[in-house]
Amino acid sequence: MAIKIRKEDALGYHSQGSPGKIEVVPTKPLSSQLDLALAYSPGVAEPCLEIAAHKEHVYKYTAKGNLVGVISNGTAVLGLGDIGPEAGKPVMEGKGVLFKKFAGIDVFDIEIDEKDPQKLIQTIRSLEPTFGGINLEDIKAPECFEIEQALKEDMKIPVMHDDQHGTAIISGAALLNALEIVGKKIEEIKLVVNGAGAAAVSCTRFYLSLGVKKENLVMLDIDGIIRTDRENLDDIRREFAYEGTDLTNLSDAMKGADVFLGLSAGNVVSPEQILLMADNPIVFALANPNPEIAYDLATATREDLIMATGRSDYPNQVNNVLGFPYIFRGALDVRATAINEEMKLATAHAIAKLAKEPVPDIVNKAYGDDQLGFGRNYLIPKPLDPRLITTIAPAVAKAAIATGVAQKTITDWDAYELELQERIGIDQRLMSRVISRAKKNPKRVVFAEADNRKILKAAQLIQDEKIGEPILLGNRETILQLIEDNSLDLGNVSIIDPYEDPERLERYGKILYEKRKRKGMTPYEAQKQMRDRTYFGAMMVELGEADALISGLTKDYPKTILPALHVIGVKENVDRVAGMYIMNSDKGPYFFADTTVNVNPTADQMVEIIGLTADAVRFFDLEPRVAVLSYSNFGSAKGDTPTKTAEATAKAKVKFPGLVIEGEMQGNVALNEEIQKENYPFSALANKKANTLIFPNLSSGNIAYKLVAEIGNAEAIGPILLGMNKPVHILQLGSSIREIINMVAIAVVDAQSHEKQ
Repeated sequence: MAIKIRKEDALGYHSQGSPGKIEVVPTKPLSSQLDLALAYSPGVAEPCLEIAAHKEHVYKYTAKGNLVGVISNGTAVLGLGDIGPEAGKPVMEGKGVLFKKFAGIDVFDIEIDEKDPQKLIQTIRSLEPTFGGINLEDIKAPECFEIEQALKEDMKIPVMHDDQHGTAIISGAALLNALEIVGKKIEEIKLVVNGAGAAAVSCTRFYLSLGVKKENLVMLDIDGIIRTDRENLDDIRREFAYEGTDLTNLSDAMKGADVFLGLSAGNVVSPEQILLMADNPIVFALANPNPEIAYDLATATREDLIMATGRSDYPNQVNNVLGFPYIFRGALDVRATAINEEMKLATAHAIAKLAKEPVPDIVNKAYGDDQLGFGRNYLIPKPLDPRLITTIAPAVAKAAIATGVAQKTITDWDAYELELQERIGIDQRLMSRVISRAKKNPKRVVFAEADNRKILKAAQLIQDEKIGEPILLGNRETILQLIEDNSLDLGNVSIIDPYEDPERLERYGKILYEKRKRKGMTPYEAQKQMRDRTYFGAMMVELGEADALISGLTKDYPKTILPALHVIGVKENVDRVAGMYIMNSDKGPYFFADTTVNVNPTADQMVEIIGLTADAVRFFDLEPRVAVLSYSNFGSAKGDTPTKTAEATAKAKVKFPGLVIEGEMQGNVALNEEIQKENYPFSALANKKANTLIFPNLSSGNIAYKLVAEIGNAEAIGPILLGMNKPVHILQLGSSIREIINMVAIAVVDAQSHEKQ
C-alpha cells in the first residue's frame, strides 16, 4: 500500500526543531583563534590568490567540486502546478536531502522568482562560479526545454533537468530489459506515448536514442493523436507528429502496439485498450499517484503483460532516485563540463545490467522477498540497493572521459569504488532496510504503555506505513480519549484493557505462578503482577497472542526488563541477556554493547555478550568487526579492567573462531586503522576498523553511547535487548516518536526471524 501522509504529520516534520530539512555544517575545525584566522581573515586570502592565478584551483580549495545547485522557479511543482518559488522550496530541500543521502553530494537549493526564460537563463548562468553542477527542477514545459538547452550550451559544468531526463533514463533501462525478456528488438517495436509534457517528450527522445524508430511512434496529448495534419502544432509536438491519417484516438493507436508509455493522468486507459496490444505487451503507466491504468486491473486483464508504474507498492517502480544522485556523482568526480547523451545512455545500460546480476541478501531482506531476480517483476534494481552508486557513478565517469567532457581522469577504478562507499557510508541505510523488511510481513506488536500520546502517535504511523499491527494495552477510556484529543485514526486497532478481562488475568496469573513458583512467587503475587501491563504484554507474546512487546517509555529499564525475564526468559544456552545500541553516524553504523544490562560482567560473561552482539550485528546484514575496549592497548597498562578484557578477548577468539575480534584496546585505536598499522600491525582490525565495540562495564558503555549521541551527532537506535527467547524490546525512557518507530521495526523483523526459526 502507498504510504498515507497526514497534513499535521507533514507540517510537523518540516517545522519541528530547525525549520526545513537541511543545514550547513563546517568541514574544518573552528576551535581556536588560529582556526578562525585560517578560515576567514587573513588566512583565506591565500587560497583566494591561488584561485585568482589558477581558476581551476577552485576545486582544490573550495567545496565547488561536491556542490550541486537545485534550482527552480516553482512553475511545475510536483503535481501542484505553478505554486511559486517559495512554495516549491520544501521540494528543493527534499531533493538536496536525497543527493546527500544517496551520493554524498552537498546541495544549495535556490528558488528564483522569475518566469521569463531569458532572465532565468541569465540568472542561473551567473551562478556557475559557485556550483560543480546544476540540477534544474520543477520548471514547466515548454520553457524547461529552452532553459536547459541554453544553459548546457553556455555553462561548463553539468546541467540536467531531472524532471525530463530522470524518468527517461530509468524507464529506458526498464524498457531495454523488458524487451529482452519478451524477445523483441527495439528497432521493430510500435510505441504509444500518452502525454506530451516535459517527461513524456524527454522519454520519447531517449527511447529514440536507444533505437526506437520514429515511424513506429504515436504520441497523444490532451487533444488526441498528434498528427502532422493538426493545426497549430508547436515545434516540440511537430517533432513527434504521426504522418498518417488512419489513427484518430488512443484505441486506434493501441492496436498492435508493443509498448505503451503513459505520462499523463490516472485511469485514462481501459482494459479493452490493453487487450488491443500485441502479444507480450509492455505497459509503463507512470502517472502519479494513480497510473493510467491500475496495476491490478492491467495484470488481471492480460497474463502476458509486463508493467511498470511510478509507485513503490508494485513491482518495477520507475523512481528517479535510481539515477540523478549517481549521475551527478560520476560527473562531479571527473569534473565533467556537461551531462551528455552518452552519459545518460551509460546510466541506462548500467541500471539494466545491474538488474540482471544476482540480488544480494541485503536487498532481499530489505524488501522481504527472497525471490527477487531478473524477470517480469524485476526489470530494474530497487532504490535501496547499495550497489547503485558503485555501478552508475563509474559508468557515468567513464562515459564522460570517453567523450572528452571530463577535466579529470580516474585510473584506479577499484580505489574509486572504495571512495564512493566511504563517501556515503555505504551502511547508513540500515534503518531504511529494516523498515522495508518489516513492511513485507508486519507482525502484532503490543504496546504496554498505550495511555501515552507518543505511543499512540507512533502506533498511528506504524499502522499507516504497514510496519506492524499495533495492539494497545491500557485503560480503554483513557486511550480512546487520547485518540480523540490528538485527532488520530486508530479505530481499527485492537485495544485491550486487562481490567475488562478478569478471565484472562486469572489465566495469565496461573501460568506465571507455574513459571515462578519455585522462585518464591505465590499465587496471590502472580495474580497481582498480571495487573502490571508489562507482565500482561509479555504473557501475550509468550502465549502467541502477540508477536512482540514494546515497553519502557515511562519506566526505568530494570523495572521493564524484569517482567519479560520472568515471563519469557532467555534463549536456550544463553545465561544472561545484554543490551546494545546502534549508533548511526555519518560514517556508518557502530554497535555498542553492553550499554544497559550487565553492570560489571566477568570475562566469561563478556564472552557471552560478545557472542550475542556479533549475532545481532549479523541480524542487521553486516559482518561484525569486534573491538574489546579498555584503557590499555595490548597490555600497555595494568589493572583489573585490562586483565579482564584481555582474557575475554582470548576466550572469545577460541569460542568464535570465525569472528574478527581484537583487544584489549582503547576506543580511538579500535576506530583508527592508521594507528594500528603503525603501532600494532598484528591487530586483526589493522586493515579495517571495528564496527562493534564491547565495553568492560555498564558504566563505560552507557556513558559512551550517550556522549556519542549528544556530541558526535549520531542517532542512537535502541536499546536492543539481546538474548531473549521471544521478541521483547525496551524503549529508552522518554524516547521520541521516531525512536519508538525504529524500535518497533526492529521488533517486527525480530519476530519475523523467530517465526522462521
